[in-house]
Amino acid sequence: MAIKATICKAKLQIADMDRPYYNDLSLTIAQHPSETDERMMVRLLAFALHASDGLTFTEGISAEDDEPDIWQKSLSGEIEIWIEVGLPDEKRIRKACNRAKEVYLYAYGGRTVQGWWQPIAEKLSRHKNLKVIALPQAATRSLGELAQRTMTLQCTVQDGQIWIGDDNNNVLVEPDLLYGTV
Repeated sequence: MAIKATICKAKLQIADMDRPYYNDLSLTIAQHPSETDERMMVRLLAFALHASDGLTFTEGISAEDDEPDIWQKSLSGEIEIWIEVGLPDEKRIRKACNRAKEVYLYAYGGRTVQGWWQPIAEKLSRHKNLKVIALPQAATRSLGELAQRTMTLQCTVQDGQIWIGDDNNNVLVEPDLLYGTV
């Protein structure tokens, strides 16, 4: 019998002064048995950075290759925003760029990110709808430590800096844009 996903609930208060976007959200996040707390929290962070009506978590790791971690579709079913976390292969990124209006990739893993990005950067340079953002390893590990089955979190974004935390801990995330324009 297959192990089922762990269901996590998050109350997320977002104050994004860079967009501007302010909202209180109640989210349900399915954490696949093979997904680490760090990866789940990077997905939650990516969701917070793009939060809007219509943005949804997909089946993610559980899904076939046809879905990202997070997406937003138009009313006619076109993919407006495709969001991946991790270090997907070049073929998957090209496929996303060909299917969606905007593609965001949140890469994490420390030095591994540069080793992953260097060989594929030039090959993906023709995709003007792609943004690749590297997240610092210390920050993503600290995000993983915030993970709980039930969470109440605050996320503040200002001048490109992201603060996310609960009542006891705050994590500063300073993303590095590897490719694309803001």
